[in-house]
Order: sequence, then structure tokens, then C-alpha cells
Amino acid sequence: LSYSIQSITFSISCSVLFLSECSGQVTVTQSPSVRSVLQGQTLTVSCKTSSPVYSDNNGYHIAWYHQKSEGAPRLLIYLVNKLNSVTQSWFSGSGSGTDFTLTIKGVRTEDAADYYCQSLHNINSYW
Repeated sequence: LSYSIQSITFSISCSVLFLSECSGQVTVTQSPSVRSVLQGQTLTVSCKTSSPVYSDNNGYHIAWYHQKSEGAPRLLIYLVNKLNSVTQSWFSGSGSGTDFTLTIKGVRTEDAADYYCQSLHNINSYW
């Protein structure tokens, strides 16, 4: 009986968008910055912002992207937990306010990529 164990490495980054001119500062922290997991395990990525993410009747405006080597970033999840039409069902998003999470259940080798959270903030609300 033989088997192989494959480790999959993920890199984590972040992005912030503003609804008006960028005259304030929002800090976005993602963790872990790099993570290796075994195939079939669950990966959880945290995205924390220093001020609340903009929300409206549709929900919180936070999105998750992944980027494979030599490719463009691709949208996975938007409005916290809405899956893009091509996103696999083992991806999910959750959270509110300033704390959000991307979860990949049963990680597959094709999931190896850089992952980004992107948050939208209405800085006018702070004036």
C-alpha cells in the first residue's frame, strides 16, 4: 500500500477601496500571511479591517479573490458569502463589521494560489 501526501501553499494579501477620495486610512490585516496545508484539510483565512466595511441593503462590501501564478486575479466571493458563478462549492465566506473569513473545505491541489480580501469603505461617514 502506498500513498502520497501533498502540501499546498497559500499566500495571503489584501486590498482596500474607498467610495470617495482617499483622505483617510483603513488598515486591512490578513492572516496567516503564508500557509501550507495538506490536501483534504480545511484552510481558514482571516481578514480584519481597522474600520467597519461599507454595508447597504445588499450586505457588507467585501470580496475574496485568488490569483494563480502568471494569471490575473479572479473573483471568488463577493458581499461576504456570495459565490461567483465559477467558484467551487467548497469555498465559503462569513463575517460582519470588521472581521471576515474565507474558508476552503477539503483543499485540493488546484486551490494553490495567492488569496486576497478586498474591502470597500465609505470614508465620508467618518466626517
